[in-house]
Amino acid sequence: QVQLVEFGGGLVQAGDSLRLSCAASGRTFSSYNMAWFRQAPGKEREFVGGIRWSGGSTYYADSVKGRFTISRDNAKNTVYLQMNSLKPEDTAVYYCAVDRVGQRFGVLSYESHEYNYWGQGTQVTVSS
Repeated sequence: QVQLVEFGGGLVQAGDSLRLSCAASGRTFSSYNMAWFRQAPGKEREFVGGIRWSGGSTYYADSVKGRFTISRDNAKNTVYLQMNSLKPEDTAVYYCAVDRVGQRFGVLSYESHEYNYWGQGTQVTVSS
């Protein structure tokens, strides 16, 4: 049974940093793109960033580019999201997700429907 569990959310002040972790179990995801999404109250779920299975290229939403960094440790079946210079508008539930297609070639997808395994989410709240 595939399971993704996110850790590391919390309440911080603007300008602080947080590091989210997403531990996967049930299968190995080294051949899959992985991504982080977030959903704020009353808003659609949105792409935050992703990391390719091959080469480790990373992609980010414009709103977090330069502040957030995604990395993965395939030996631990874990993906991370380092979030620096947090802003109140970063407040949301953050989800990690796994691409539904293994060894996908081409650009990593920003669309949530292209991901078929999801964690339960972790709340990040940034106060001003």
